[in-house]
Amino acid sequence: MSKLAIIAGQGALPAALVAVLPDRPMICALDGFAPEGLEVDQIFRVERLALFLRSLEDQGIAQVIFAGAVQRPRLDPSLFDPQTAQMVPRLLAAMQAGDDATLREVIAIFEEAGFAVVGVEAIAPALLPAAGVLAGTLTPQHESDAARAEAITAALGAVDVGQGCVVAQGLCLAVEALPGTDAMLVSLSQIAANLRPKGGLYYKAAKPGQDRRIDLPTIGVQTIRLAAEAGLSGIAFQAGSVICLDLAAMITAAQANGLLLWAR
Repeated sequence: MSKLAIIAGQGALPAALVAVLPDRPMICALDGFAPEGLEVDQIFRVERLALFLRSLEDQGIAQVIFAGAVQRPRLDPSLFDPQTAQMVPRLLAAMQAGDDATLREVIAIFEEAGFAVVGVEAIAPALLPAAGVLAGTLTPQHESDAARAEAITAALGAVDVGQGCVVAQGLCLAVEALPGTDAMLVSLSQIAANLRPKGGLYYKAAKPGQDRRIDLPTIGVQTIRLAAEAGLSGIAFQAGSVICLDLAAMITAAQANGLLLWAR
């Protein structure tokens, strides 16, 4: 194994990272949030975080990367070791301030323990496509809707709400919040036909000022499928800031469904 550890969550991103790395990293997962398609080397709990950090050090880990989805776990006070118990007040304070603050605090804890925290773009830049139309045809309406969606998404991100929205002919049909992208796209079917313009664009972008080493937005083939089922005409995302899982399959799916796929 290399001196890199992936702190993995659910989903396909951890496996996508392993696939493009020259050496297999150590795979660690928070209890209850195992990644798809990977054998986990070590499972840990938040209540034993200090012991987990010491274990990484003992195994020669120098760098860590966070990849995958986790939810706030339920904590068992009886499991806290003394060192981790000292971290609890700062973690709880960060959680009260929102997801971004929580993630920044987690990064700080790992850095204070001596680990370099790296992001996806540092070790797998090919997963974040550069600007270009990847599938379909870009229209003036797409450009107009994308500009409107960019402004909405930036406002959402500034208050740590979400990283995406859907706009059709200038109207915001849905915004991404706690339930996530899939739930937002599925919810479009609940909008009355007389209220909803035809087509529409799903837009995804990083939050303004977010730490790019963790929680960059991610889309994949499932996103393409749900956008098509929702009757959208395209997907646009912030070039160089959105992770695309299996881009070749995404392009094929977009073409098959007649969707625009645009790294903006």
